[in-house]
Amino acid sequence: MAKENFLVLLMLILLSTNMAAASVSTRKLMFLVQPQPNLLTYHNGAVLHGDIPVSVLWYGRFTSAQKAIVSDFLLSLSAAPRASPSSPSVSQWWSSIHHLYLSKAAAASVGKNSGEHGAKIARVVLSGQVSDEACSLGKSLKLSQLPALAARARPANGGIALVLTAQDVAVEGFCMSRCGRHGSVDAEAGTAYVWAGNPATQCAGQCAWPFHQPAYGPQAPALAPPNGDVGMDGLVANVASMVAGAVTNPFGDGFYQGDRAAPLEAATACPGVYGKGAYPGYAGQLLLDAATGASYNAHGARGRKYLLPALFDPATSACSTLV
Repeated sequence: MAKENFLVLLMLILLSTNMAAASVSTRKLMFLVQPQPNLLTYHNGAVLHGDIPVSVLWYGRFTSAQKAIVSDFLLSLSAAPRASPSSPSVSQWWSSIHHLYLSKAAAASVGKNSGEHGAKIARVVLSGQVSDEACSLGKSLKLSQLPALAARARPANGGIALVLTAQDVAVEGFCMSRCGRHGSVDAEAGTAYVWAGNPATQCAGQCAWPFHQPAYGPQAPALAPPNGDVGMDGLVANVASMVAGAVTNPFGDGFYQGDRAAPLEAATACPGVYGKGAYPGYAGQLLLDAATGASYNAHGARGRKYLLPALFDPATSACSTLV
C-alpha cells in the first residue's frame, strides 16, 4: 500500500512539474509576441487639396518685421522650384507633404489605377490678413474661443484661418501642454484653422527650442534664430507643424496615429527632429549661416531662412528631414 501511495505521489509531482513547465513556456510565448504598432495611417477622410487659401488673424501687437517673417514663410510654401534660390527649400518641404500624404489620399479616392501623377500638388495662397491689435476678446483666451477668432479671418472654402497670438496673450494650455493647435472652423465648407502663439516671453524654452535653452531635460547652448527673432522663428516652426496637420488631417478623419482626440500627425509624430541624427536635446545636423551664425534647414522667399520640422514617412515609419 505504501508503495502504491509513493507511485501515485510521484506521478502527481511529475504531472505538476510538466504543467508548470508548460505554463512557463506559454508566458514566454505571450511575452515574445509583441503587439503590432499603431501606425500613422489614412482613415479615408478629407484632406485639403488644390489651391488652399490662407487668411491670417494677428491677435495682439506684432511689428511689421514680425509679420513679414510669417507672410514670407507662407509665400515660400508654394514658390515654384525654379524660383527657389537654393536647396533645401521651404517649397521642397511642402512638396514632401504632397508626396507622403496628399497624393496617397488622392489615389485612394479615385482608385488604385491612378497613381501620384493624378494628384495636383496643393498650393498655398495668402488670401488676406486681419489685425485685432486691441485684443477684443481679452488677453486670456480659452480654446473654445479659437474657432470664433478664426472665423473673423474669413477663411475661404477649402482654406485655413491662421490665428496668431502676440507674446503677451495667454491661451489655455499654451506652454503647459501645447505650442499650437489646429481644428475645424466649418467642416461642411471645408475650412480649418491653425493657432500658434509667440512664446518669446511666456515659454521660449518649450515653444521656441532650439533657439532657447530647453525648460527641462538635456541642456545645450541655444541656436541662433535665422530671422533674428527667437519668438517668431519658434512660432514659424510651430505654424509649420500645425499646417502640416491641418492639411493632412483637417477634420479628424485623415492621416493620424493613435487616439483621434489626441493624434500624432505628419509633423507631431517627429517631435524635436529638425535634421539627421537628432535626439532629445539635439535638433540634428543643421545648416549654418556663415554671416550670422544662425541655424536653419530651409531656404525661403526673399532670401529668408527657416527651421522646419521633420515629417513622418508612413512608408518607412521614420522621420524624413530636409538636411
